[in-house]
Amino acid sequence: MTEHPIRIAPSLLSCDFARIAEELLDVERGGADWHHVDVMDGHFVPNLTIGPPVVQSIHAAAKAPLDVHLMIQEPLRYAPDFVKAGAHVLTFHVELCADDRATRALALGFRAAGVPRVGIALNPDTPVERVAGVLDLVDLVLVMSVFPGFGGQAFMPEVLPKVAWLRQHGYAGHVEMDGGLNPRTLPECARAGADVLVAGSAIYGVPERGPRIRELRAAAEAARAGRTARAPGR
Repeated sequence: MTEHPIRIAPSLLSCDFARIAEELLDVERGGADWHHVDVMDGHFVPNLTIGPPVVQSIHAAAKAPLDVHLMIQEPLRYAPDFVKAGAHVLTFHVELCADDRATRALALGFRAAGVPRVGIALNPDTPVERVAGVLDLVDLVLVMSVFPGFGGQAFMPEVLPKVAWLRQHGYAGHVEMDGGLNPRTLPECARAGADVLVAGSAIYGVPERGPRIRELRAAAEAARAGRTARAPGR
């Protein structure tokens, strides 16, 4: 299985929203691959953030793709709006779905809405098997390493086996991790098999974003190389 390149995705939830265009440009100059955009409706999670008009403005100011994480109750209702706003990846939560049939229907609805890359997310207390029946329909699986809703939470290492499970079961799409990633925890995610790594305060919370992004990428690539070297048959 060919591995995807490591992608570092700074989380806009941690940027200075009064200077958002400057912040976007700063991390892009520093090597950011994607911008991670958290959308919360105050119902699915206990916080309220941005909607399609703001995502559209972000898209107009950004050069890197937008990785939009929907933490909302009605993702299919709003999927066309986020596609028009410029989402490159649009991710919904499996916890919204009653069973595999509903999960597949939602993924297919995203496809029909023109979503370029469909993602599915699971919370830390959701078994990875909940997404097993839809892996053929999604381009990305987001394994949350904190409970969604607020930034700055501590990384939960107990979710790492979910990433390993996805790779061991042959999932060849993107595996993303979000929540508490920093220079210490991010390599653990890459070692487990994640290739899209979301970091908020670890990037936006330092004055020099370029060196930090390079540090994170180098650490992830080194961790991945170590895992590959130890793999059976290598």
